[in-house]
Amino acid sequence: MDNDDRSGPGLPSWGGGPVGWVVGKFRELKTFFVEVRSELKKVTWPSKQEVYSTTIVVIATTFFFGFYLYGLDLLMSQLFTRVLGTH
Repeated sequence: MDNDDRSGPGLPSWGGGPVGWVVGKFRELKTFFVEVRSELKKVTWPSKQEVYSTTIVVIATTFFFGFYLYGLDLLMSQLFTRVLGTH
């Protein structure tokens, strides 16, 4: 049995087929999670106060634009009703 290039280091020659593919995918997955953990350690997380204040801004902005678009919709509906003369 010869050892082909797909089997990788430490795998027997039969490891080059579907079994080797699965083993390779598990290695890639492990490497991915190791790198994710490493990157997450570099993240500067916001403080509780920052999260609270930005959440309030998002909620207030959402309500503002919601009411603004509602008013604009009412205005445009009235305008088109008068221009087109339909009910």
